[in-house]
Order: sequence, then C-alpha cells, then structure tokens
Amino acid sequence: MRDFHKPGRSAVYATNGMCATSHPLAAKVAVQMLESGGNAMDAAIAGAVLLGICEPQMTGIGGDCFVLFTPPGENRVLALNGSGRAPAGIDAEALRAKGPVIAPYSADAVSVPGAVDAFCRLSKDWGKLGLKAVLAPAIHYAETGVPVAERVASDWAKADGNLSGTARDLFLLDGKPPRPGQVFAAPRQAEALRRVALEGRAGFYEGEVAEDMVAALRAQGGTHTLEDFAAAACDYTDPITGGYGGLDLCEHPPNGQGATAILLLNILKQFDIAAMDPWGAERAHIEAEATKLAYDTRNRFMADPDYMTRLDHMTSPDTAAKLAALIDPKRAMPAGLPGAEAVHKDTIYITVVDKDRMAVSLIYSVFHSFGSGIASDKFGILFQNRGAGFTLEQGHPNEVGGGKRPMHTIIPAMLKKDGKVMMPFGVMGGQYQSTGHARFVSNVTDFGLSPQAAMDAPRCFAEGDVLNVENGYSDAVKAELGAMGHNVQTPDTAIGGSQAILIHADGVLEGGSDPRKDGCAQGY
Repeated sequence: MRDFHKPGRSAVYATNGMCATSHPLAAKVAVQMLESGGNAMDAAIAGAVLLGICEPQMTGIGGDCFVLFTPPGENRVLALNGSGRAPAGIDAEALRAKGPVIAPYSADAVSVPGAVDAFCRLSKDWGKLGLKAVLAPAIHYAETGVPVAERVASDWAKADGNLSGTARDLFLLDGKPPRPGQVFAAPRQAEALRRVALEGRAGFYEGEVAEDMVAALRAQGGTHTLEDFAAAACDYTDPITGGYGGLDLCEHPPNGQGATAILLLNILKQFDIAAMDPWGAERAHIEAEATKLAYDTRNRFMADPDYMTRLDHMTSPDTAAKLAALIDPKRAMPAGLPGAEAVHKDTIYITVVDKDRMAVSLIYSVFHSFGSGIASDKFGILFQNRGAGFTLEQGHPNEVGGGKRPMHTIIPAMLKKDGKVMMPFGVMGGQYQSTGHARFVSNVTDFGLSPQAAMDAPRCFAEGDVLNVENGYSDAVKAELGAMGHNVQTPDTAIGGSQAILIHADGVLEGGSDPRKDGCAQGY
C-alpha cells in the first residue's frame, strides 16, 4: 500500500478487461474496443496505431513492432516478429566508405517498416472486429487531431532538429514544436490508414502508398524499391524463457534484445539482491556492472536470427556465472566496454487483457526520436531508422546486408508463475529496456512490490562511460557510487517508462502505468 501523504498513483483494478499504455486516449480507445465486443488483439492494435498520432516522435506506421500474446483462455505464449528488413540493394562496402557507422538521419538507416504487415496479420489471425473497425479511431484522430500531452511536448521540443524536409512541415506547428495542449493532426496519414482499412497490407506495401514511400527514400539516396516493400512479411516465432525468483520470464527471441534481459537476471541470481537496500548503492552498483557485461555480450552476438549462432550461449547459466565472477562488489569496471551502434529512448508499449484472459504485450517504435526524420510527401509517413542498429564491422553477425533484420532494442515481455500467465509488461527506454525488464522483475520478486510500485521506484542505468541515476536516489547514494568509480550523472529526462497488468489468481486485473509518461491504466 502506498503512502497517501505523498504524490503517487494507485493501482487500477477491473474484472472484465484492461489496457495500460503511455497515453490516456489510446488506453480509452483500447477499452472501448473491448466494450464493443473486440478482444485484446483488436484493442492493442487500435491503441498502438493511435499512439502514432498521440506520440509521433515515438512511433508510427513507418516503424516496427514485436508482440507476445496468449490465445483466449490459454497459457501458451506466442510471439510475432514485426520488424522490417534492410533493402535488398544496400551495400555494406559503400556504407563503410561513408563513415564508421550508418548515418542515423539518412535513407541508409531506413529499413522497410514492418508494423503494418504485423497488425494486418494479427488482426486477421487473432482479432474479432476486423481492420476497418480497429483502425477507425486512429483515422478519426489523425484527421481531427489530438491535444499534445506534457511529456510528449517535452520530447518533441528536444528532437525537432531531427526532422528534415517534408517532415518539418508535417510535424512542426508554424515551424515550432507544439506546446502542451496544442492540437496535432496528421490528415495525410489518415488517408494511408484508410487504404489499409479497405485493402489490408496491400494498401500500404503496394500501390500509391508504397510508391510515395519509395520515391521519398530514393530522393534521399536510398536503394529502396517497390519490390522491397511488397516483400515485407512478419513471422510467428517462439518466445525464449528465463527464470528468476520463482517466475518464468518470456521474452521475444532475436533480433530483439530479450535474451539480454534473461542474461542479466541470470547474472543477478549470483548475488543476494533481496538482502540489499533496494535503493542503496550496493544494488545499483551490482546492477550497473551486470548491465555492462550483459550488453557487451549482446553487442558481440545479437543479430537477425538467421545469422545469430550464440543464443544458447547468451542464455546459459554457465555464461552468467562466469560473467558474475568478473564483478568487483566494491569497484566499478573501467569505461570502454563497446556500446551499441545507436542509442535511442523513443518507443511506445501497450498491454491489454480481455474478459477471456487473452493477453497482449506489444511494443512499437520508430527507433530514434522521429526516426530518420524523413517523411514521404503525399501520405506523410515518417520512416524509422532501425538500420542504424546494424554494425558496419565486417563479418559481424549484425553486419548490415540486403534483406537482413537489424538488432533491435525494443522488447515486450510476459511473466508466468506455475505455468500460468501472470503479467504482461514492458519497459520503454531504448537501450535501457533489458535492464528495465530485469529491474522490474527483481522489484516484484526480491522486494515484493506491486506493479505500480515497481515502476514508480527510482532507476539507474550504466550506459557507455556514464551511470545515469534518477533523482529518486539520495545524494548520499550518488556519492557512494561515485566513490566506487562510477561516473554518476543525472539524465536529462527520467529513464524510460513502463506498463503492466497483473492477473490475480481470483481473476481480478491490476494495472500499473509509469508516471514518467503521460498515460494510465484503464479497465472496465
């Protein structure tokens, strides 16, 4: 029970259905889908697509998604990979000649958007209402506009420099980032969504919309073709699983970084985290050191699943034990462990559970804030820059190549207990997500926190040569971490965001929503 003398959020309880996400309008629309006879898949897709209008710096139909879900009344967790591929004509040698990394705000960094194909497939295979009904709210609000929320306005103002050309005209108001409460509309995207509602994936990946996207990318020097877009296809796959504190953690397999979260928890198992002060320096230090080692492992091996050969090594308890032995409990490792090719903090996450206890855990992003900063002219589709997640290192499994999927940072998750699905959850925040998953699970298991309390709690994150520490930590703890050798800094914005729905044994749903974002949990 929280201290009601202090600012905070109460958990949201419901019995029939619930959505938790980062914008209240999307949560409302998702619950309306449930109330009108739709299921959790209908609601999640409706809310996610709308978030592309509510939080366009975070996500949109020019992006990718990953999904974990359970069929109604089952505890079987299924996975769908909705990430796109590099165009067939991309040339690693030509990119190496341009520089050491792929320029993030260029057409070279634009992989073919995969989310729309995934939403169409999931709606057909698992939804009840059909695409026309599910996309109707996003079409309406794209046409009429949505008042810009506070956190969204803050992020927008920090990233407007990423926008170029047509995108500046479409995503700025009178040449400036919108203020909180100003109305943002995207009528050109509304028209693209109408094509999808009527024609399915062909309305996006073929015909006039695809021609508009290819023309915009070719004008920026991209190698994209209509054939690249027509070939876009999502894939069903099997989750990977790890355990911690009596719970099973289900993660999406590569090319997402879910295996990194499993590795991190396996490292943390080597320490008595539950005996530590949850917001003290000791826990923060061990987590930071484990993060450095786990992310270094990720950067060596994580890639398109068709090219990755070391997944079993990453999730092996033996690997975790060897890495844990490298951690000095009193001293930080020196800076210099290799980082990912690109860093971002811009993602949305939505989770929905319906009356039949179908659960959906869906994450959806354009990578950097406003993605590549490039938008198509006629339909205003803002392109992701997921290709910046490739490496240019020759022979690396994640080396850029035609038709390959890049390593992704976005990861949905689900927790199971005694074989039963207990909680779909997700943690936004780019690179932070694997550490965020591990910390959330540890908060719940080691310290018995509720979902809301687990996400309210302060966060820290070792990134590059910096330990970012939120203001929720005391000055004394920050000083102690500094004395251990950490380069302690306060991040410009709070670290990440998160959403979760706990399914209690008696069937009651308990939702939590991160106060670092504008959203909420809603149920009925």
